[in-house]
Amino acid sequence: MTTLIICLFIAAILPYIAKIPVAIAMNKLGGYDNNHPRAQQAKLTGFGARAFAAHQNAFESLIIFAPAVLLAIATQNTGAFIEQLAITHVVARVLYHIAYLINIGVIRSLIWAVGIISALAIIYLCI
Repeated sequence: MTTLIICLFIAAILPYIAKIPVAIAMNKLGGYDNNHPRAQQAKLTGFGARAFAAHQNAFESLIIFAPAVLLAIATQNTGAFIEQLAITHVVARVLYHIAYLINIGVIRSLIWAVGIISALAIIYLCI
């Protein structure tokens, strides 16, 4: 169960780590506008736009993964295979972010599929 909690913790902080490249891109766009960050983010292009999309997607992924892990813990389905799926999800999310930043669309989509399938598999195995 400790592995699941660690994976959940990592997945929960990934969106905030993913904000770092967004902030860098915003800073290059005339300085970070802390008064109107969303308006500034809407103006990002290229790397900055990809970084912002990856940042948002990290939150979207968490919406599926967090309940999956909590369901596994609540139903006491915390075996090695569930843990491997959780680790797979976290690794996929890190690789997904990297692929998004360096603009490798097809591989990014495949990595996304691995991540979402691993989270959905955790839910399925709790049935």
